[in-house]
Amino acid sequence: MHRYRFLLSRQWVFLTLFAIALIPTMIRLGFWQQHRYQERTARNDLVTEALHAKSVPVERLTSPGHAVTRTEKYRTVTATGTFDTAEEVVVRRRTNSDGEVGFHVLTPFVLTDGKVLLVNRGWIPANGAQTDFPKIPAPPAGRTTITGRLKADETTAASGIKNVKGLPDRQIMLINSVEEARRLGAQVLGGYVEQTAPASKGGSPEQISDPGREDAPLNYAYMLQWWLFAAAVPVGWWFLVRREIRDREEAAAKEEPEEAEPAAV
Repeated sequence: MHRYRFLLSRQWVFLTLFAIALIPTMIRLGFWQQHRYQERTARNDLVTEALHAKSVPVERLTSPGHAVTRTEKYRTVTATGTFDTAEEVVVRRRTNSDGEVGFHVLTPFVLTDGKVLLVNRGWIPANGAQTDFPKIPAPPAGRTTITGRLKADETTAASGIKNVKGLPDRQIMLINSVEEARRLGAQVLGGYVEQTAPASKGGSPEQISDPGREDAPLNYAYMLQWWLFAAAVPVGWWFLVRREIRDREEAAAKEEPEEAEPAAV
């Protein structure tokens, strides 16, 4: 056992403790990546299922005060009513597919029963200062049937967008049906709809693209990577131990001939 006595030195004790601490840390990181993989895969499955589900009237899925659930989000819905452009607002600091900063156009859509559905008609460029109200293409006039994807109310916690106060007139930061119900003094259905059809006349806001798939396989690769690292730590530690023993034995072998020389007569 004297060959391994060096493991009791301060340097090797610290190295060994560090290696022991690394193993569970890397295992936990692997499980965290596994959780992210499962979470993203479940999200992708829900989005795919929602986008391919048969369209339904919007009031089958939401009502005033309703919080849109994960299984309802991205469902294709239809609604019949009239756009109220007098109460139209724009949502600040939104980007299009090319990363350009502009606005989303949020137009109240008055249904045949008098309730209001918030419709995000798409993206438009700022074309000037962000404080100026932009020129917005008109929506279809009169009674119209629209189709779109149902979305949940936006919150700062979910989006990371701060709900700034004191904005210019007819500009908002977050799309929230509760806030819009107060502003409009009407019964507003929970959540909102990203319009996909029909297109507006005279040029239309740029349609918001379909939600993309999150890169779940990348998390799976990271999971395997962390667990391989965890397995490599004891192998690496043992390799260093064997190298230390070899170096010590070689150093001792070089000293032995000098110590074994006979004394002169």
